[in-house]
Amino acid sequence: MNHAPASIWRNPIHFLAFGLGSGAAPKAPGTFGTLAAIPLWLLFAELSLPYYLALLVVTFIFGCWICGRTSSDLGVHDHGGIVWDEFVGLWITFIALPSGWGWVLLGFLLFRLFDIVKPWPIGWADKQVSGGLGIMLDDVLAGFMALACVQGLNYLLYLV
Repeated sequence: MNHAPASIWRNPIHFLAFGLGSGAAPKAPGTFGTLAAIPLWLLFAELSLPYYLALLVVTFIFGCWICGRTSSDLGVHDHGGIVWDEFVGLWITFIALPSGWGWVLLGFLLFRLFDIVKPWPIGWADKQVSGGLGIMLDDVLAGFMALACVQGLNYLLYLV
C-alpha cells in the first residue's frame, strides 16, 4: 500500500514529483500516474516532432531534479508515489504515436508492462543508478522499449 506523505499537497516540488497528486493513489500509484500523464500528453501531442522532443528533454532534466529532490526530502529512494518518471516514460512511448485511441491503449499497456517486468537493461538501471537520474532512467528505458514496439507494429501493419 502506498503511504503518500502530506508534503505532496504543500510542497510544489513534491506535488509535481507525485504526478500532480496521482502518485498518492493508495494502490498502483505507477498505473495511476501513467493514466494521469495522458491528459497532459493530449495538450502537447499536436506539437511538431522537434518541439515534442525538446519538451521531452526538458521534462526529463526537470524530472531528474524534482524526483531526486523529493526522494532526498522523504529519505526514501524512489518512493512508490513518485510518478513523474512514469509521465516522461509514457510521453516517450507516445513519440510520433499513430492516431487513434487503440494506439494510446497499446502504448500505455506496453509501457506499464516494461516498467513492471523490468527486462534488461531496465532492471539493471533500476538497481545500479541512484538519485534522480536513477528514478527517471528505468522509466525512460521502458518508454523507449514500448516506443520501439509500437512503432515496429505500426510499420508492420503499414507493410500489409
